[in-house]
Order: sequence, then C-alpha cells, then structure tokens
Amino acid sequence: MGFKPEGVYVAMLTPFREDGSINEDEIRRMVDFAVQGGVDGLFPVSSVGEFIHLDREEKIRLIRTVVEQARGRVRVTPGVGSTHPAESIALAKEAQAMGCDAVVVAPPYYFTLSQEMIEKYFEAIADAVDLPIILYNIPLFTQPLSYDVVKRLSRRENVVGMKDSSGSMVDLVHFMDKVRLVGEDLSFLVGREDMFFPGLMMGARGCMTATAGILPEVMVGIYRAWKEGDYDRARRLQFSILLLIRAMFAMPFPLGFKVALEMRGFSMGPPKQPLSDAERFRYRTVKARIEKIMKPLLERLEVGELCLSSLE
Repeated sequence: MGFKPEGVYVAMLTPFREDGSINEDEIRRMVDFAVQGGVDGLFPVSSVGEFIHLDREEKIRLIRTVVEQARGRVRVTPGVGSTHPAESIALAKEAQAMGCDAVVVAPPYYFTLSQEMIEKYFEAIADAVDLPIILYNIPLFTQPLSYDVVKRLSRRENVVGMKDSSGSMVDLVHFMDKVRLVGEDLSFLVGREDMFFPGLMMGARGCMTATAGILPEVMVGIYRAWKEGDYDRARRLQFSILLLIRAMFAMPFPLGFKVALEMRGFSMGPPKQPLSDAERFRYRTVKARIEKIMKPLLERLEVGELCLSSLE
C-alpha cells in the first residue's frame, strides 16, 4: 500500500434539498471550491456530513458524485463506518470500484463494545477489503480507540493512517509514540481544526476537518506556512479561526458549520433533525454571531490578507 494521507483533507458537509434528498449540484460546487482552495483530499460521508442520516444508496450516490466531480484532481477517501463490519465492507467495496484512494473507518456506534470487539471489527474490514484504511478516532460520537488497539492495527499493511478527532494533544502524542515504538509508519491527521498547527509540530501529517471546506484558504495556509518553516504565520492563522470554531460548536452539531459554509455561497438546505422553538431562537442568535465573525474574515481573504490575527 503506497498511499499515505497527508496535507489538508475536507470533512465534507452534506447539503440537502427541501424534500430531504442530497443536493448533488451543491456537492459538485463544494468539490470545485475545495479543490480551487488548494486542498489535498475530500472525505465525504463524514460525521459532520451527517452520514448517520443517510441510507446505503444515498452514501453510494454521494461518493460517486464527489469522485466524478473531483476527476482525479485530489484524493477521495469516503467514510464507511457502520454498526457492524458487513455494512462497512459493502460500502468499502463500492468505494474501491469507484476508484477511491482509501476509506475512513470509525468504530461501531450505539452499542457499547469492548476494545477487543472494536479491534476485531477493524480486522474484519482490513481482511476483506483491498484498499487503504484510515482509522477514525471520534470519542464525541462513539467509543474512543485505545493506544494499544491502534498500535496493533498499525501493523496491518492496508492500515495507512488515522484521523484523531479526540481534540486531545495528550492522546495524539501517545498514539504516535505507541506506533513509533513498534516501528510502524502511520500517517496521523488532526480531526479538530483547533489544534492543526500544534498537531503538525508534533508529527501529524495533515488534517481532515470541516473547516478545510469552509475556509480552505486558512487551513491550507496553516499547512503551507508550517512546511515552509514560517511558524509565526501558521500560529496567527491558527488563532484566526478559534472564535469561529467556538461559535460553530455553539449550535447543535453540525448546524453551525452549515451556517458558516452558507456564508461562502452554498445552499445547505433545512436541517435533517427538526428544531424546537427554543432551538430555532438560539439558531437565529448564533447564526447572527457566526455571520458577524465570518464577515471580516472573508473581507481579509478577499484582499489576500492571509496573515490573519485573532479577531477577539
């Protein structure tokens, strides 16, 4: 397996039409926007993309749309996480047939499983699929992966990387160290945009985040500044998005991210999960805050001021 994920990957949001179907026209526009923004890869059928609300046919259609629109310009690594290995294997084989570069696999969700059962889930997929696999640690929505499970899975030839969305630098460095000590080479991607630059400085090789699809200029700017050794610029760019991230997380996930992406000219459609009256009021309040934060950011980007400072 020669492929190793690195650089800036977009955890893609999913736009919906009024009838609840996937808005494929907007998906294609989002792909072009991200590619033009200089990203290295696309991660459709993601957590922030509300894969949990999609059936198998919708996931397949979403992957196909992204692959077709990407046209080989960037890597495509769709999510195939499920509650059991058979479904993940079926999705992974579909992704392979479409020419995807790898698949992203999160632990099973809903039922509580032991670490041994989670490890067996990944092993079953790795044994059945001849495609690179990127592990996905996302404690926000499922059980966290243990250091030792990641260490053992890193020995498998087609396990090539890991997206760590723990948001914990402690966990990230220990995952890295466990893999390092057994002599394996796993490509770690930061899953929380808040700690992209710190993660790079400790050995991560990139990120896989929603903000990469909302502000690709900033996320790609962080990565390029880091590669060039311009750590002060990378640090300033990192601080420039923290206020926005806090605002986006103030809404029920992932609505805040969708509001921010709408500021870039995309129609994300109605939420899949209906909002209560109280939540609708909060939605309007936080939406106004996100728009207030985004406006000066976008104005600076339009005039090429990538060396942004904190807006607080």
